[in-house]
Amino acid sequence: MIQPGTYRHFKGNSYEVIGTAKHSETLEEMVVYRALYGEYGLWVRPASMWEELVAFGGKTVRRFERVPQDGGGE
Repeated sequence: MIQPGTYRHFKGNSYEVIGTAKHSETLEEMVVYRALYGEYGLWVRPASMWEELVAFGGKTVRRFERVPQDGGGE
């Protein structure tokens, strides 16, 4: 399950996951998130795509990696 919090895209930009939602027609799980740069746009992306692995720089990496929060426990 994708938890709310800050994530870093494999290309370097940061995003805040607000939560998840279901597509009204297909019931596909979607991630609702906000860019933490530029115009701070609000976006959705299929959860399956959020969690997938991608090839980058000769390695296989997560498309989005959760950023640990200061103050413990994650």
